[in-house]
Amino acid sequence: QVQPVESGGGSVQAGGSLRLSCATSGRTISNYNMGWFRQAPGKEREFVGTITGSGLSTYYSDSVKGRFTISRDSAKITVYLQMNDLKPEDTAVYYCAVVFRDAQGVWRKTVNTSWGLGTQVTVSS
Repeated sequence: QVQPVESGGGSVQAGGSLRLSCATSGRTISNYNMGWFRQAPGKEREFVGTITGSGLSTYYSDSVKGRFTISRDSAKITVYLQMNDLKPEDTAVYYCAVVFRDAQGVWRKTVNTSWGLGTQVTVSS
């Protein structure tokens, strides 16, 4: 079972930046596709972006494309979410997970990954 631990959240003003980190305990993630999701109050959890196990490809939701960047360190132990030009609508709890792409092309959390506690991002206008 992969247990992600997210960190790096905080409160910023619109236009600001934050970098979130995701590490895992229990298992290596060096060859796994890793994804970021977020959940705003009163809304369902939504996909933010993914980086492949090789680190060579990334995919983003339209709402964050061009503003957010996912990367992983050379040891592929930690995955990062660099968030620039933050907007109030980016306010949410952010989660990472091992992901796969289903037959419809939707990125989903794998069953062997637990949702972590997430990290809160609050963007004020």
